[in-house]
Amino acid sequence: MYEHARRLVVETEHEGLRLDNFLTALLSDYSRSQIQRLIRDGHVRGPNTPRASTAVHQGQAYEVEIPTPTAATPSAEELPLRIIFQDPDVVVLDKPAGMVVHPAAGHSGGTLVNALLHHVKDLSGIGGELRPGIVHRLDRGTSGVMVVAKNDRAHQELSRQFRDREVEKEYTALVWGVVQAGRRIDAAIGRDPAHRQKMSTRARRARSAVTRVTFSHQFEGVSLLTVAIATGRTHQIRVHLSAIGHPIVGDATYGGIHRRTARSLQPVMRLERPFLHAARLAFTHPGDGRRVEFESPLPPDLQSVLDDIREREEEQE
Repeated sequence: MYEHARRLVVETEHEGLRLDNFLTALLSDYSRSQIQRLIRDGHVRGPNTPRASTAVHQGQAYEVEIPTPTAATPSAEELPLRIIFQDPDVVVLDKPAGMVVHPAAGHSGGTLVNALLHHVKDLSGIGGELRPGIVHRLDRGTSGVMVVAKNDRAHQELSRQFRDREVEKEYTALVWGVVQAGRRIDAAIGRDPAHRQKMSTRARRARSAVTRVTFSHQFEGVSLLTVAIATGRTHQIRVHLSAIGHPIVGDATYGGIHRRTARSLQPVMRLERPFLHAARLAFTHPGDGRRVEFESPLPPDLQSVLDDIREREEEQE
């Protein structure tokens, strides 16, 4: 059964992308493997016979049949999940890239919630049956540290801290071009008026958002940043960095994929997701009131790219 069909037109920034990457960039609620399955099963129509590896070109239009959403209560699934810390009030975890946080249309299983229900036996149903304990989220392609509430009191207090901007969130990002430490981006974010799958700083209805660059290291053609945010708008860091002309490397949705790169930057061609990682999270513990802080190291896919860039630059010196 299908809810409806979506018509997607290839824009300039998507020129030359693989079809599966193009569709994944615009249908952010779906994983690349789900998109590939839709293509393989004939639910994507476009020029000629669409294949996952087909290169798309500006002006082409593709129609995708969208599966009917399921609202079933999520079940526990034995999925890999690194838990950094847990006690009776909270669980702090290291979300892997590629994992959606909670069930929604197109992915009733394989989510972070499904994994939590398996690994955390005392997770309450607070926050709704589909999102038990979830007080914030990370994009599917973003890895890193998250906190989940385990009871009503913790859920209410953590939600308040996020709402009142008391939670410290730091991310590691690799972006195109030179961005200096100290840069502050203050621009409201809302749904893009032309492309409803994207967020934008040009939206008519937008909510305030501030992003700060607290550290920067320049390589040839890219900058490695530490970015801090108090707000947590959808796609905030990705939208803000793209808006100032420095999209995150590997971000197909917001212009972060370049067809040609210098030899020293060839390792970025291996990236299958944006180079964005939630590295640090600090909040006031909802149980005893102490300030706690948790960190997550760069995962292997991002660390290996960074190591190879450093090695190639050293060879050129």
